[in-house]
Amino acid sequence: MPFAHIEDKAAIETGSLLSPRFDERGLITAVAVDAASGRVLMVAAMNQEALARTIETGEAHYWSRSRQALWHKGATSGHTQKVVELRIDCDQDAVVLHVEAHGPGQCHVGYPSCFYRVVGIGGPAADARLTIVDAPSYDPDAVYGG
Repeated sequence: MPFAHIEDKAAIETGSLLSPRFDERGLITAVAVDAASGRVLMVAAMNQEALARTIETGEAHYWSRSRQALWHKGATSGHTQKVVELRIDCDQDAVVLHVEAHGPGQCHVGYPSCFYRVVGIGGPAADARLTIVDAPSYDPDAVYGG
């Protein structure tokens, strides 16, 4: 295991040693935020190897739950994420990556961010509708093959 394992709650919450708390599947939630604009780009998962590689290389790595494989962001698309700052929450069970995003988009379906839709608020949840609020920024079929 590349990370320290700390049990002491005070040391986890206020100490200076990184001791991430991965879930029962070995994953931690990772939120990528554009360092310049503050816009949330995507949410993904990291396992120990992805977090370690991100720290060691300065480029975002994630764990693809659908492919069950380590994923270097942008390896296929060229839409990489250079990590400017990496933060961990108080319980050390989630991270936020402030990144410089390279390429026309960060979402695999062609948008600048994975959060390109707004959920209607103020009615029954079962009837909630989505509104697309961003324009696509690239053609995912051209990048990933259709």
